Amino acid sequence: MQGSRATLLPVLRSNAMRVLIVEDDPLLASGLSDTLRREGYIVDAVPSAERADAALKVSDIALVILDIGLPGMDGFGWLKKMRAGGGEQSVLVLTARDALADRVHGLRLGADDYLAKPFAPEELLARVAALARRGRAIRSRRIEHGPLVIDLDAKRAMLSGKPLDLPQREHTLLEFLFSNIEAIVSKERISSAIASWDEELSSNAVEVHISRLRAKLEPAGIRIRTVRGLGYLVEAWKDAKP
Repeated sequence: MQGSRATLLPVLRSNAMRVLIVEDDPLLASGLSDTLRREGYIVDAVPSAERADAALKVSDIALVILDIGLPGMDGFGWLKKMRAGGGEQSVLVLTARDALADRVHGLRLGADDYLAKPFAPEELLARVAALARRGRAIRSRRIEHGPLVIDLDAKRAMLSGKPLDLPQREHTLLEFLFSNIEAIVSKERISSAIASWDEELSSNAVEVHISRLRAKLEPAGIRIRTVRGLGYLVEAWKDAKP
């Protein structure tokens, strides 16, 4: 059994989620780290809010396990500051404060889950796994294609690090095409996807919108190919580079 785990761990770590533990009790931080590492997570631990700020700047952290009773700035203060600064990491608040008012306060500040001490390791791992699944679902709402990044939830796009300003219909077309990369989509499907229910978009109108979108994307090496008689196809990025 031990040999089997040793064989699997490198595979788990290759796609492992990075977790940051913000806990000033060294024994608890060490125990949490060991528990998570045995499950294949990549774990860092820091004892203060200030050290947590530094860690977020240098590591691609997906989940923060946050103690409230920290020295200096407490966990609630750090959570509020992190969210105000645009931090999107999942946060599991881990604390001895289990009063309803504290739980509600933490969730309102932007915590994703709340676990009171003492806790069973199995429950901690279950909650971390649930947050990992939720995080993957959220990240799947973001499309990256070479220099193009489309945030489906925020309804915005970036090209080569700069905002790609598009009229609403062109943005809807962009989302539709890049949700179907390497698939041929007909003009009829495009029309159905970008027109309102009580509106009919002509074949010529679709061509005009495609042409305008091409003009903005092709300088960055992104190709929308016409497949004669069938429709359009967004080329895979590795094939689209000039």
